[in-house]
Amino acid sequence: MASSCYNYMLMKVARLYSYHDIRVEEMPAPEAGPGEALVRTKACGICSGDVMPWYIERKAPLVLGHEPAGEVVQVGKGVTSFQKGDRVFMHHHAPCRICRFCLRGDYVQCSTWKSSLIFPGGVSEYIRVPEVNLQNDTLRLEAAISFEDATLIEPAACVVKGLSRAGLRGGDTVLIMGLGVMGMLNLLISRAYGAGRIICADRVRFRLDWAGKLGADELIDVSTETLYDGLSRITQGDMAELVIVGPNSAVAMLQGIQCVRPGGTVLLFTPAQPGENLLLDPNYLYFRDINLVTSYSCGPGDTAEAFGLVKKGIVRAEHVVTHRFPIEQTAEAFRLTAAAGDSLKSLIVFE
Repeated sequence: MASSCYNYMLMKVARLYSYHDIRVEEMPAPEAGPGEALVRTKACGICSGDVMPWYIERKAPLVLGHEPAGEVVQVGKGVTSFQKGDRVFMHHHAPCRICRFCLRGDYVQCSTWKSSLIFPGGVSEYIRVPEVNLQNDTLRLEAAISFEDATLIEPAACVVKGLSRAGLRGGDTVLIMGLGVMGMLNLLISRAYGAGRIICADRVRFRLDWAGKLGADELIDVSTETLYDGLSRITQGDMAELVIVGPNSAVAMLQGIQCVRPGGTVLLFTPAQPGENLLLDPNYLYFRDINLVTSYSCGPGDTAEAFGLVKKGIVRAEHVVTHRFPIEQTAEAFRLTAAAGDSLKSLIVFE
């Protein structure tokens, strides 16, 4: 490897100290060690999960962002699969692929997956990609895929995993609760996977209208009618085979359970808030054969599948990206995402 001065160069990062304290700071740029790569970041998404206060503050202080894409500027000794100039997406976690969890496909429970991290984070001018991430969960991008498109691979992979665990079948009626960016991706990918009728629910008119443009068959404005009443009206009481619960609350989860058809599945796509309990009659589930399914993050197979969806044009930035910011305005992008109003996906875009 040629000598480098990256570790003597200062770069900008967006670091979160608390939910209301995000600072753009300078720190020395990292350098690729043996088996590693250094990537110059071109774009990084702001994840809707990162604006849940309880979830993000337990990790603080941290450099924000885990949906980056960029260009390789340096490779360490022994790296042969990537080279300088490659355009890449890199997952922030990567599994070992050999432990008991990995062999069962439960990658997110792998201790290597949990401990592996890109450094220092996605909203950073340069990112060091550790060897395990580089070899097990980094993808080379074709020229036709923009860096902005590539930032959607990780969130799309989470949707791929969720729909797989939920067992979506062709022709199913699907109810999507919550129309942030993940709701929109669930809409796009459910349609690609053969959903028969997709019904979308939210209380924000901007998001309902956007879902309509993306092909939702029916919309429920829960600011004007209850979710149950709206779904019952649209389906004439048949309800939905698959209910995808996006809002992070136990109340929303219970609403989803009330809206699923007997024999159907409720997918808990987002965790509840700490301290909440899901209280229900188990016999309500039992005698209706209702499946409750959770889905946390994604694994390499899901990532590869999501990459394919991006390449086919099923998921692209034009579908969900509504705002772009320079790194200096990361706090504004964070606040806009947290507001959950007239926006969907915000990206931090680097020159």
